[in-house]
Amino acid sequence: MLVNLKKILDMAEEGGYAVPAFNVYNMETVMAVLQAAEETKSPVIMQLYSRLATSGNADFVCPIILEAAKRASVPVALHLDHGSGKDAATICLRDGATGIMIDYSTLSLEENIKGTKEIVDMCNTVGVQVEGELGHIGRAAEGVSNEYTEVADAVRYVNETGVTALAVQVGTAHGRYKQAPVLAIERIKEIHAATKAHLVLHGGSGVPDDQIKAAIAAGIRKMNFSTDLCYTFIESVQEQDKTKVAIDIIMKEPIEKVKQFCISKIDVLGSRNKA
Repeated sequence: MLVNLKKILDMAEEGGYAVPAFNVYNMETVMAVLQAAEETKSPVIMQLYSRLATSGNADFVCPIILEAAKRASVPVALHLDHGSGKDAATICLRDGATGIMIDYSTLSLEENIKGTKEIVDMCNTVGVQVEGELGHIGRAAEGVSNEYTEVADAVRYVNETGVTALAVQVGTAHGRYKQAPVLAIERIKEIHAATKAHLVLHGGSGVPDDQIKAAIAAGIRKMNFSTDLCYTFIESVQEQDKTKVAIDIIMKEPIEKVKQFCISKIDVLGSRNKA
């Protein structure tokens, strides 16, 4: 069933777990995520990067996600990830998104608040909630920042923008880590206690399971996985028999591998049987 961002995160807050948010790119990755969610009876967020919206790919991927959600017996949200601006947000709203993430984290606090609020106001007109980002979550290849999101800034940001979810910088980065990150668990606890927004952890790929569980206990309610899902899919495709030409046959194993990856994260996040 298709649900909005607030509903799926409210469920996680009440149940004390985190909803897995998997970035999908094509029919096969959507199928894998749906199969994992159905098998484990887990709510799930399927999200797509901003470039898929602005390149026109979302016009094809979003209908696939919506059809999957229509068939699903578990809650499914369709979410824009790292929206680059109003154009990407508008495209995804038009394509049926039930959640929008806008990323103005490289701007000053004042500019971030102003830009995010504009997106929140726009999305409010169609009943869609917004995830913002405070504290820029960079790339693992460039190192992991130890400058964490400030509690006072988070309180101001949430109060002035009206976001439903907040991605915070607490020791993660996007991509594959050179060494396993150590999360700022106490900072997560402090922000969770001080704000009403649901907290989001980006850069979930490669974070040790014990760190993930500690972050959830501290208040993380949504966790993103993209890099490891991509590697799982691509490596499986590359392993297939090159003499095969039927794409549907070739894709069976990559779908299964991504499905198993998703199940492993569902179990770590504690969302199994929470649908």
